[in-house]
Amino acid sequence: MVLGVGGFAQAVMQILSDDGAEVSCALTRDYAHDAPAFAGPTHDLASTESLADLIERQSVDLVVPMSIDWAKAPWAGSLLGSRAAVFSPTGEAMRIERDRDFARQLCQRYGVPFPAAHVAHTRLAALEFLDCNPRAFVIKNPLCSPNSPVHTIVCETHGDSRAWLERVNYDEGVFLQEYLGRREAGHIALVANGEVYSLVTNQEYKRAHAGNMGIVAGGPLGGLAQADPADRYGLAKALLHPLKPWFAETGYTGPIQATGIFCDGQWHAIEYNIRLGITATPMILRMLEHPVALLMRLASGEPPGVRFRTGREFGASMTLAGYGYPFVQLEGPTVPVTLDGKLTCDVWWNEVASGDGGSLLATGHRVADVVAVGSDRSAALAVANENIRKIRCLGSYFRPDIGESLWPPGNE
Repeated sequence: MVLGVGGFAQAVMQILSDDGAEVSCALTRDYAHDAPAFAGPTHDLASTESLADLIERQSVDLVVPMSIDWAKAPWAGSLLGSRAAVFSPTGEAMRIERDRDFARQLCQRYGVPFPAAHVAHTRLAALEFLDCNPRAFVIKNPLCSPNSPVHTIVCETHGDSRAWLERVNYDEGVFLQEYLGRREAGHIALVANGEVYSLVTNQEYKRAHAGNMGIVAGGPLGGLAQADPADRYGLAKALLHPLKPWFAETGYTGPIQATGIFCDGQWHAIEYNIRLGITATPMILRMLEHPVALLMRLASGEPPGVRFRTGREFGASMTLAGYGYPFVQLEGPTVPVTLDGKLTCDVWWNEVASGDGGSLLATGHRVADVVAVGSDRSAALAVANENIRKIRCLGSYFRPDIGESLWPPGNE
């Protein structure tokens, strides 16, 4: 059972179904319900207090959350008390993503480089800190959540930081993290019994427009993933392996993504996520041999036995954005989605609805994610580019330059 909505849930459901699993989706938000239904039965959790009852009726063995917010839901306790394993760390182990300052302290404790950072609870406190530290700071919410009052604002100058601190929402305060540049990359691994099992090194194209221009969007406009069990770029060695004692101490069992910035000759951790990643999950699951068995082993605390399929060592993801994105306050009408030719790779639908005669309608800002895998970067990108050009709706666009910059990891 997948907990989520949209193409992210649809992708996990379909790929695990293709590997022989019986799948379903528990819908966790009030939009993007149609896409998961393309892959299997769905259940709206808006009025559900006991998820355990649903799990018991369906004989669910594994639950895969797509967001950290499941732990705050009224049914979270019943999930943890159910028969199903959860593909996520729980309890104290979740703090590495949830609490940004906790992650900073954890890195300090274990010698992982981390940008200078500070939590300010009011505008005056934030501006006073900036006056004492006249540099550029990225502005984040101290507590990570899809519904946070502050979404990440990447400020590249001191003046940018000051201007934004005058107008952000201070309901939960702000987390100020020193800006160290654009040489960013991620590494995704699985953790069990204090051991780190590397999966991929990945890159997310977070800015809204080609050339890495525009604002940082709420969700990436594309991404790359390279099978990397040997950690060839050194991200796991720098950002994950030093945390092994804490992983063992908390009983951390599940996925972990470390995102780093390469600065002054070394990787600095800028955040950790306890999921496989927004763009990376559909790529990783298609690249792995027997993903169902792997997820089950990991959720049970066993070594996952990571093996990649031959010829699927690289993944590419491209997002078709809809009207107004990334400025989600701009809402357009429901419009038809048109397809020009047969699709030859995975396409995961996000904010769409079924129309007459099997047609699709775009209902929101993120329409689809086109995901291709191949033996190398150019092969995967060629298929993704070919297929995303077959899909359009009013006002839609995509970044045609995915893969042309930011790679290899550490490249600006």
